[in-house]
Amino acid sequence: MAASVSSNALLNELHLAQELVTALVESLDDDSQRQQYHRELSPLGWHLGHCTYTECYWLQEVVLGDSSYTSPVKPLYTPALTAKPERGKLLPRLDDLLQWVQGMQELNQDLFNATSPALTEHPLMQDDYLLHFLIQHYSQHYETMLSALTQRSLLEDTAAFRVTAPFKAQQPIIDDITIQPGHYKVGGRTPIAYDNELPAQKVILGPYSIARNPISNSEYLAFMDAGGYSTQSLWSDAGWQWQLQHATNCPDHWRQDEAGHWYGMGIRGAYELDGTDVVHGISHHEACACANWAGGRLPHEHQWEVACRLHFLEQTGRAWEWCQNPFYPYEGFQTFPYDGYSPPSFNKEHFTLRGGSFHTRPAIKRPSFRNFHEPFKRHIFAGLRLVY
Repeated sequence: MAASVSSNALLNELHLAQELVTALVESLDDDSQRQQYHRELSPLGWHLGHCTYTECYWLQEVVLGDSSYTSPVKPLYTPALTAKPERGKLLPRLDDLLQWVQGMQELNQDLFNATSPALTEHPLMQDDYLLHFLIQHYSQHYETMLSALTQRSLLEDTAAFRVTAPFKAQQPIIDDITIQPGHYKVGGRTPIAYDNELPAQKVILGPYSIARNPISNSEYLAFMDAGGYSTQSLWSDAGWQWQLQHATNCPDHWRQDEAGHWYGMGIRGAYELDGTDVVHGISHHEACACANWAGGRLPHEHQWEVACRLHFLEQTGRAWEWCQNPFYPYEGFQTFPYDGYSPPSFNKEHFTLRGGSFHTRPAIKRPSFRNFHEPFKRHIFAGLRLVY
């Protein structure tokens, strides 16, 4: 496609997304790029290789019909073909990986700027769909890689860390807004939206009240101090079984110093928690229990989206916000551009999250974006907001 002004801007955005993902791997040594820091997460080097392979697959193989560069690496970088624990040892040397990534990205940049009919007339190239898709794909993996780096920091010995300004527990403040009964629009628009955001829907909602702010660290500490982790009545049956098995007592990224004060663990190690910050690092099970304790519940994702579109929600984008409902296909859903992203998770075993976290790139921070995870996942940057 002869790059238009909008296409040039998107190519620049793609280049930035590539640089961000590459920089995370460039900072590692060969052993570190192969390490699996959490059983649910792939090695960092694999994420970079997978993102580059995905870019090559759609542009070179699907659009242009050339699989010469993708076929040799397909078994490694296709998620279904290599299990996560096996990926690290199969990665090329770090220098070789970075050299291959650079070469493929430069080649793809030239291809995007080409004017051949095979490129410009392909359905995936219309309205710059493929560029939007790849930018978002890199952005999603970037956040996942930051999650992996956070898990790496949790392996550090922080016994010497001391909290200098402990934050205190605080009961949740009821500051909500009421959404009146009515017909509301939810869902995304092409070419930016993923398939699970489409087609846009008209839904009937209300009345309901939703908190202006998510639950904070101080408010979550109050749940902990009230015995929330040991009070079975607050938990669903599945959640309580999970809690009995794992015996958790705090968010995934929290630790205590020798005086019993809580601090956080991030990419750069230990840091002091601010009680007013939005809590993150909790599972859907924990979010539901906390909501029950606070006298509320998690929102249905449409309740969240409508309130967001009406500009009633504050501090969105600080932590992904667990929703009450399982991830499901909208009426009229059609897979695009492939059936391996959304449909496997339409199994009632994944729950929707909305909003984004402080690590989420702008490309996927939109009211209609639907994240989804299994209810036990707590390594993600996720918290909760209440409805009443």
